[in-house]
Amino acid sequence: MQTLAGKKILLGISGGIAAYKCAELTRRLIERGAQVQVVMTKAAKEFITPLTMQAVSGRPVSDSLLDPAAEASMGHIELAKWADLVLLAPATADLIARMSAGMGNDLLTTLVLATDSPVAVSPAMNQQMYRNVATQENIATLARRGMHIWGPAAGEQACGDIGPGRMLEPMQLVNLCEQFFQPKVLNGRSILITAGPTREAIDPVRYITNHSSGKMGYALANAAAQMGASVTLISGPVNLSAPAGVKRINVDSAQEMHDAVIAHAASHDAFISCAAVADYRPEEIASQKLKKTASNDHMTIKMVKNPDIVATVAAMTQQRPFTVGFAAETNDVETYARGKLVRKNLDMICANDVSVEGQGFNSSDNAITLFWPQGELALALASKEALSISILEKMHELMSLPPEA
Repeated sequence: MQTLAGKKILLGISGGIAAYKCAELTRRLIERGAQVQVVMTKAAKEFITPLTMQAVSGRPVSDSLLDPAAEASMGHIELAKWADLVLLAPATADLIARMSAGMGNDLLTTLVLATDSPVAVSPAMNQQMYRNVATQENIATLARRGMHIWGPAAGEQACGDIGPGRMLEPMQLVNLCEQFFQPKVLNGRSILITAGPTREAIDPVRYITNHSSGKMGYALANAAAQMGASVTLISGPVNLSAPAGVKRINVDSAQEMHDAVIAHAASHDAFISCAAVADYRPEEIASQKLKKTASNDHMTIKMVKNPDIVATVAAMTQQRPFTVGFAAETNDVETYARGKLVRKNLDMICANDVSVEGQGFNSSDNAITLFWPQGELALALASKEALSISILEKMHELMSLPPEA
């Protein structure tokens, strides 16, 4: 999905080792529909060539304030007016200092002075340089002037140091660009989302679980945050990082997820039950590891039903959130989904056929049909990120209808 279709992004590259990531960053931005114009400082060209950036962007790179051909038409002013967003990545300590001082001694700093477009700064430098009081004051100055500060990350650096100062990874910056441009239709809304599987313990080392990767729930949480919502994500055990700006609560079992949801549901406008919650759990959890012996060829585990989280929320009589369920089915998808919609008193349900190869569990793509009491909407196979936006847009539309609608 071209989430940045038509957006004009001026990518300003300064002289840091992280400049090598800018080819991938540019490719990913263009992949999502953006137009990218690259501007490089003199030092940046020591780390990555203008030819490389021209090849990936499809546009000549601008690198000189005193280019006679470009400046015959006041090129730097035209570039400053062209951009919907100026993204400075990597933004070195030197570039940040010069911008803080209001200098315009090269093309990039002149563009920053000349533009009325929003500016995002992605710091990248040695951890000690980042921690230096001068750098911190310069970054604070840029933030006070309304610039967006994206990063830095912390970790191992090219010099061998470990600490804050790494430029965010290309896809993190792409996601922040998407979030920046995403219409904030959920501004003021608070959304509670569950994601991932649950683990139902048998003994201290064994458990029962399912194939859920959590990708759909995490995509919904990320999209909701991009659309302006305040998001709480209650997550089973997954190998995913919490999206930026999302509060994550980690749980393990269905009972733990139930308790966390009940504790937070009334304080949210909407609840999306996307987790693949185990329907049953062992009645008793062995205190010691169950041993295999020569005589026990069979094992019988008595199972009891877990609490129905989404039905419990939908049955709330006070401060009930708009309640959305998921139905992961392997056959008769519409019949089971519509039955669940009515039986559990849901406002909307998202149904998908997990028996189809390449969608659903452990996949990055899905195809979903939305059902609500007055209608339905089929969403064709697409990335879970793209589907999340469509789901949330429909949810917002239904939430905005008058009660009698």
